[in-house]
Amino acid sequence: MTAAQTVEDFIEQMTRKGYELVETHISWVLLGPSDVWKLKKPVNFGFLDFTDAAQRKAACEAEIELNRRLSPHVYLGSEPVCTGEDGAPIEWAVHMKRLPDADRADVRLAEGRLTREHIDRIAERVAAFHADARCDEATARFGDVDIIGANVRENFEQTRETVGHYIEGAQADEIEQWQLSMLQQHADRFAARVEDGRIRDGHGDLRLEHVYITDDGEISIIDCIEFNERFRFGDVCADIAFLAMDLARLGHVELSEACLAAYARAADDFDLYSVVDFYESYRAYVRGKIATIVAEGEHTPPKVRERAAKEARRDYLLSVAAHRRSLLSPMVIAVAGIIATGKSTVAAAIGAERSAPIIEADRTRKAMLGAQPTQAIHTDAWQGAYSPGMTEKVYAELMRRGEVVLRSGRPVVLDASFRKQSYRAQARALAERLDVPFVLVECRADPAVCRARLEERARSASVSDGRLEIFDDFVASWQTVDELPPVQHLVLNTSKPLADNLEVIRERAIHTWPPGLNH
Repeated sequence: MTAAQTVEDFIEQMTRKGYELVETHISWVLLGPSDVWKLKKPVNFGFLDFTDAAQRKAACEAEIELNRRLSPHVYLGSEPVCTGEDGAPIEWAVHMKRLPDADRADVRLAEGRLTREHIDRIAERVAAFHADARCDEATARFGDVDIIGANVRENFEQTRETVGHYIEGAQADEIEQWQLSMLQQHADRFAARVEDGRIRDGHGDLRLEHVYITDDGEISIIDCIEFNERFRFGDVCADIAFLAMDLARLGHVELSEACLAAYARAADDFDLYSVVDFYESYRAYVRGKIATIVAEGEHTPPKVRERAAKEARRDYLLSVAAHRRSLLSPMVIAVAGIIATGKSTVAAAIGAERSAPIIEADRTRKAMLGAQPTQAIHTDAWQGAYSPGMTEKVYAELMRRGEVVLRSGRPVVLDASFRKQSYRAQARALAERLDVPFVLVECRADPAVCRARLEERARSASVSDGRLEIFDDFVASWQTVDELPPVQHLVLNTSKPLADNLEVIRERAIHTWPPGLNH
């Protein structure tokens, strides 16, 4: 690479070579067939300052280091692209491998190629990233409501004179009042997130256009925030909420909710539902603010200005809507059955139908014991990890987590054996206390089928510790479900194909997304 004397010269050289120039509010991006060059603009927006060359160099180096956490093969290095009269570098760029546009998540979504399976894999990748991310006193202080409040108020102050160009004043007031009231009235929720170690050095700009997934499932996530720690240090919920908000923004609420559910399961973080609506509203407003900066820019081309104005209005309206509930109302769906009757398969299918989080007794138990989900904990029946006392604690935690989800206005699926009437009574009482519908889906299968399934399960790692050696003890301990009215008790023969049982579920008790609905 021959260095130029000015950024303009470098851009001209690269465009002559066939690179396409794309401008953002903070960067010049040169797209080649196989690589990309990103240069920082000498701008100051308050929340970032690139006016000094040393600041731009540091930002390029930070971008490489931070983004290699998620995509080490994509970020090639920070390289000098301009030199002064003495030959010393005076300008730097981030050099990247170019990923295929067809693999970009927003492109896949627009073309109908972003599946639930893709969403699950992305959510699991983000959860794994967060699990390994920095978490210490320095990051934790960014979970304080005063710090979060400063970010929120900054958004409103920076758009005070412009937000009215895109939405009505009453709508802008509603966003501001609701976000601030969440911080003031529910400070305990945010404090609990700090206590639980959920404030981490995350991504900060986790939107669909930064996520790439190949046909064979390889995931690359690029373009994290490098210029301001206070936008990158924060609740992991703020990251996944950005992705969920982006899916909703593009008209796919069902995938948005599926993304949250998949992340909550992978991260064992169902308490995110206590703050996720706040963070979705916050993230939507940030996007609206950025679109506003572009739309109001003095030198913004007319077509770009028009597109940015439409985006700003859409993002601000989404910020208003984030605390308003979806078309699917909250409900408790308890999926029960003897081991190997297929209850987890049925629970997963119901969760997918409703884009609802699934809270599993098996995963909950292992999380409480500090074990990995597929780590085997084999004891004699009703001993050790499966003693009556421990099981009571597991069901109590199952109900606590379920209540957090329900209070956010969403349905929840509880996946457990519910072998005792007292356990089923807890789930029913939860629904009654919050005045939401309740149904127990009981899975039944011929014992011979269950035994065959347990023999198959023993050949590989499983979240469930159910095994053939304890099957008879489990059957003997099962308390017949005779305490529920028919409207709250749905029996499935899981020896039949899953598709047949899904039809029964849809007909009988559990409302799902209407066919074709995605917004």
